[in-house]
Amino acid sequence: MINTRKKDFTPLILLLAMIILWGIMHQWLGGSFFGPTFYNTYTLQALAWRDGLLHLPCDYPYLELAIFEGEFYVSFPPLPSVILFPLTFLFGNQTPDNLLVKLYAAAACLMMYVSFRRAGYSRLSGGLFSFLFCFASSLLPLTLNGAVWYHAQVLAFFLITAAICLLSMDFPAPALLCYALSVACRPFHAMYALPLFFVYWRLNQQAGLPIKTTARALLPGVILGLCVAAGLALYNFVRFGNPLEFGHNYLPEFSFQGGIQFSVHHVLNNLKTFLWGLPLEISNGAIAFKKFGYSMLIACPMLLLMIIYAIRDLIKKRMTWAKAVVMLSCFIHAFLLLLHRTFGGFQLGARYAVDLMPYAYFYLLISPEKKKLSIAEGIFLFLIFCFTLWGCSQVHI
Repeated sequence: MINTRKKDFTPLILLLAMIILWGIMHQWLGGSFFGPTFYNTYTLQALAWRDGLLHLPCDYPYLELAIFEGEFYVSFPPLPSVILFPLTFLFGNQTPDNLLVKLYAAAACLMMYVSFRRAGYSRLSGGLFSFLFCFASSLLPLTLNGAVWYHAQVLAFFLITAAICLLSMDFPAPALLCYALSVACRPFHAMYALPLFFVYWRLNQQAGLPIKTTARALLPGVILGLCVAAGLALYNFVRFGNPLEFGHNYLPEFSFQGGIQFSVHHVLNNLKTFLWGLPLEISNGAIAFKKFGYSMLIACPMLLLMIIYAIRDLIKKRMTWAKAVVMLSCFIHAFLLLLHRTFGGFQLGARYAVDLMPYAYFYLLISPEKKKLSIAEGIFLFLIFCFTLWGCSQVHI
């Protein structure tokens, strides 16, 4: 007879909580839980591939399309279209983007829970931490709409979360493959290479394993990652004659309308909004959410908690090289994102900051002294979660 008391039903509870959350949100705000999005760029690209085209057959003025030599191209890295390609044979142009972003986020949340449990967290602490980590943040609104921008970002969040989780479980090859695939969604995810490689090498070194053993373990993953990189480079070269060009530089706003995509001149304005900016403002005599983002430390509070953890580790002399590398990579990654003209554009919170959240997850996993979600952390994250729920009703994404 099976002793059910030893079974862990927390993943099932988490999954049910996410379904209820999304169900309530869609009932409250509208939109489709399962269906396609109006901004179905990746589906259109997959359908074009089926016709043997690397460009779209016509212009779609409501989408961000690159214009190159008179043809219209998708201006984003292609991995989401690779996933949608087989689905187009079942759904045609009605591929369920809104459902897919939820599946990516749910998988990321469950993988976090598994790794937190392995790290010594209790079921309650690990479950609450996983749920609030993901949804007390700007990730939540991204899961309500599978539009082209959000689809790629939530998929990348899942992939880099999976990479960190798999590395913590000593599966370096699939971890590095997931990392490479995340770069095929969000190119600046390349910054995760430094902490992934360094932390794995450091853990093996502390276990007394020779460098050759570590290198042999990493080699298959490196080869897989290079294959992904080669595929992306070839795809870019065939389309634009440049292995590093995904098409964004050929968007009208950057190619002939005078806009500058990346510049140090954007950093100060972005810092004013996305580091120091408050989420509320007075509009027509009433309090309203700012429709163009606010501080990433409020929008994605795990980033603030990671900074607090790092300061505490410095004070208590628990800062390790591995933690320092994670923090350094996060700061460099953040700076690169701040170079962008809009830091994500019209949004709730700080959309690009979602790309940085897995660093906080990484930091937690390599902090052996951190084994639970404290009451103060839980209250703080829950308040941000409620604030984000309200924000979703105020700001259309």
